[in-house]
Amino acid sequence: MKISHLEVFVIGDGPEIDPDKGGVEPLACIRIHSDQGVVGLSEVFRVPPGVVQATVGNRQTHFGRLLIGQEITHPERLWQHMWDAFMHTNRRGWEIMILGALDVAIWDIYGQMLNEPVWKLLGGAQRGPFQSTVGSTVEVVPYCTLVSDVWGGEPMFSQQVSRAETLASLGYRAFKVEPMMSTPEDVVEMARRCRRAIGDKLTLMVDVGYLFNDVPTALRVCRQLEDQNIYFFETPFPVDTPEPYAKLAAKTSIPLAMGEHGVTRWEFIDMMDRGGVTVVQPYMTTCGGLTEAKRIVELAAPRGVLVCPGNWSTQILGAASVHLAAWSPITPFIEFAPAEVFESPLRRELQNAGFPVRNGAFALPERPGIGYQLPAEIVQAFRIR
Repeated sequence: MKISHLEVFVIGDGPEIDPDKGGVEPLACIRIHSDQGVVGLSEVFRVPPGVVQATVGNRQTHFGRLLIGQEITHPERLWQHMWDAFMHTNRRGWEIMILGALDVAIWDIYGQMLNEPVWKLLGGAQRGPFQSTVGSTVEVVPYCTLVSDVWGGEPMFSQQVSRAETLASLGYRAFKVEPMMSTPEDVVEMARRCRRAIGDKLTLMVDVGYLFNDVPTALRVCRQLEDQNIYFFETPFPVDTPEPYAKLAAKTSIPLAMGEHGVTRWEFIDMMDRGGVTVVQPYMTTCGGLTEAKRIVELAAPRGVLVCPGNWSTQILGAASVHLAAWSPITPFIEFAPAEVFESPLRRELQNAGFPVRNGAFALPERPGIGYQLPAEIVQAFRIR
């Protein structure tokens, strides 16, 4: 089976739906077609659609000349084929993010070729019996990200708490509040209010979105949060240098998390080894694909680090996260942007077409490949170009 052609299309909610209200901004999606009719799908989060359209297409495009005509032997071979071609480019940024999306689509084709779900081809569910609770089943648990329409103070508190209560009533088990662009006092108050609302048994995370520039302020906030049983504290600082993370990690008991924009395993090694980060959050396309995400898990495990894939995007990307988590022994949660509490029609349609969440968890996928089937009517209704 060989790659015959590459296709790019762009979907989105349109400008009338605010991204802070869950709206899906213009999102490039990729289909890889094979000469035997098998098709692989992925999305390309956080890359301008025009960049994807300019580089993914016929044999004259950057990625087309590398992939069209290639035999699909194993995704890792094709990943290496693309990576080696980038020796004299930057091997970071948009180039690797697009490579990552192509890699996910290739895994989708590969699983369909072998009639197996991708998580089995990654190595099968590898949670050891001695690290599992007696009577537990292997499943993938999403944590719900609670982005506000507004930031700071009472409107933010009430909206995020209300969304957490709604989702908890639907059976979701874990929640991440996002007191971004807020005072240190509001960060603490946001976490305390959500903890009171959801009780002690459900999981709570806090994401401040690169809010601080100095370690002492972040440390004061962490010290006040330590009695709230916070599962992780995400991106307290800009990610340009890991040094502040290392200094904060040495002084707080709350695990630090980062990695939503991390590209390649090398950046994640830096986060873990120099930054003292103990929860890394690769996006399945941004990091360089499932091939690279698997390597990140294999590097994190001997370091005692958790891998909780990020996804403030759609369930096209989320489906790939489910497969990684099904295989990974160190992935207790994956990020989830629940359509139930956001205004986006496209987000809702893509979630309904994806893997169902039952009792707060995804069952291990059974369809061959990634198994996300994108209905043509969704593309038709929300296609931008």
